[in-house]
Amino acid sequence: MTTSSIFLSNLLWFGQPYLVYPSAFLPRPRLIKSPEELGLSYSDLRLMTSDGAVLHCYLLRHEEQSSLHYEAEDGSDGRALGTVIMFHGNGSNYGDGIYAASKLLAMRVNVLMLSYRGYGRSEGIPSEIGLRLDAQAALDYVGSDTELSARPTILYGTSLGGAVAIDLASRNPSMVSALMIENTFTSIADVVHGLPLLGPFSFLCTQKWESAAKVPLIPRTTPILMLSGTRDEVVPKAHMEALWAVAQRRGRGDNPNSESELDGTTHDRFESFANGLHCDTITCPGYWDKIGEFLGSVTGPRG
Repeated sequence: MTTSSIFLSNLLWFGQPYLVYPSAFLPRPRLIKSPEELGLSYSDLRLMTSDGAVLHCYLLRHEEQSSLHYEAEDGSDGRALGTVIMFHGNGSNYGDGIYAASKLLAMRVNVLMLSYRGYGRSEGIPSEIGLRLDAQAALDYVGSDTELSARPTILYGTSLGGAVAIDLASRNPSMVSALMIENTFTSIADVVHGLPLLGPFSFLCTQKWESAAKVPLIPRTTPILMLSGTRDEVVPKAHMEALWAVAQRRGRGDNPNSESELDGTTHDRFESFANGLHCDTITCPGYWDKIGEFLGSVTGPRG
């Protein structure tokens, strides 16, 4: 093995936490936006994970948003129709999602914005095992809250957050009503395999996030919305397309060509955005319309 090969393999082996979870290792305190900046009411929620880490999160209840009003003739009582748990990307923190939260609140859902261990103000050092515990703590909290658990629970993850959401849904089929993922990957090893120089050392990945292997564990009756920026410069669109192919085969047993066990249809949707880059697909025309349509199909009539 050459000196350069040894250097690259050591970089991947020892540097994985910094490569996969970069924001967690930046000097603190990093700017964390507050929902108050958009006039949103929220609770500064603290969650305890099963291994004792304290996570600082934002909980925004739809009914508490004084800026949201409805016309009396629509028959609405103003109550939330569901709860969305948001999972941010590896270069973000939970405060970076307040714009998305505001759009979701307007769609009549509650929003829980999770901050992974080591991110934002949350304790601990991130790892795949740790983030799985963090996500479980968020879902368990929603499940333990009488008001939140009375409505459908939807997971929404971008990039790394998509992998976190897929993993959580695969382990909690009875607690998750639907899944929305944007610009995420089939696995960390697949991402590394496509990188110059580091590609041959993808077998050294210890942070795996094997989403393509976990999607088949999500029931076919759980609707999935996939949002893909076709110009994604970080995670090639082929990853989302591969996940979509896997999602469409789930629940069909040994016959990949068989129809849905329910009614011959699927409630899954794949939406691509021609000019979407990795971090700005959220701003593409029609993005929030597609999410609104999907949430409407999951949570029921909006009246």
